[in-house]
Amino acid sequence: MVNNSLKSLLFEYQQKRDKALNDCLKKKYEMYEKYPDVEDIDKRIATLSIQSIQSSLIDSSNKSNKNKNEIDKLKLEKQDLLKKYHIPNKSLLPKFECSKCEDTGYVETANGNVLCSCIKQKLYNLAYNNSNIFDLQNQNFENFRFDLYSDKVDVEKYNVDISPRENITLIKETCENFINNFDNPDQNNLIFCGHTGLGKTFLSTCIANEVIKNGKNVLYQTAPIMLDQIIDYKFGKSSENIIDSIYSVDLLIIDDLGTETKNNLKITELFNIINTRLLNQNNKITKTIISTNLSLQELYNAYDERIVSRIIGNYNACYFYGEDIRVKKKMVTS
Repeated sequence: MVNNSLKSLLFEYQQKRDKALNDCLKKKYEMYEKYPDVEDIDKRIATLSIQSIQSSLIDSSNKSNKNKNEIDKLKLEKQDLLKKYHIPNKSLLPKFECSKCEDTGYVETANGNVLCSCIKQKLYNLAYNNSNIFDLQNQNFENFRFDLYSDKVDVEKYNVDISPRENITLIKETCENFINNFDNPDQNNLIFCGHTGLGKTFLSTCIANEVIKNGKNVLYQTAPIMLDQIIDYKFGKSSENIIDSIYSVDLLIIDDLGTETKNNLKITELFNIINTRLLNQNNKITKTIISTNLSLQELYNAYDERIVSRIIGNYNACYFYGEDIRVKKKMVTS
């Protein structure tokens, strides 16, 4: 499945790259038609470049240096013409969707060519994220609405002396700090606690959007689906191995922790996931966001003490409270 998806994506990438290169060439010819003096310089540069290569092959260094100096002069002349005609240098370059791999799907490293983060993210989306409620397109900080949270303090109801709106503002700041310090090994992970409909999944996706923009990969899984997939693979009921991806992905988002059916096998696997990702194997920084409807006390009651102690020691807890914002959205639109 992964191989087929990769082949399909690489074919799409080749089409995107070809289109970007063709569009760039078309723009260049349009510019030449309008400004033939620029075309003349490009032709002279091309001719001298070929001559320079030929000269270097027969070890004629003087001629090669002379050509190089002439090419440098022509390049300066071209820059002057572009400024005169108000043509930005960027407009003459291909507009690739990914500047890192230039729409090839691969980047060159010291260990050879490896898959670019952009195509790895697409593979994660195809295999896992798109089958869940992960809505990267619409759930982002630009669409975050503070007005859906009450600005009234209700100590009796929520047992805190700040309003839901002030609380969500502080949580958003915590999320932004998490994003800005993602590569800092001392930056804690996040756990979102609170009832349903308070924006936990929405904020997780907002973070995912920003992390992906920064060239990282994100894997989103609900706890029930994730743990069932792991158990099924280990017992030979499925050929799909999600474990390596769960351990190594830059950001793992575990949603709905506490809604899965619990047994010793699943609790062990959950501990392995949390613990392994905290170890930062191979000097790779990995971060995790856990979202749950349970309080920390309820987590203690439901899970192995080792799991909760790892969370307490290595996660910043964000407590969501207020009225169900999904209900409020419906009231506003109706």
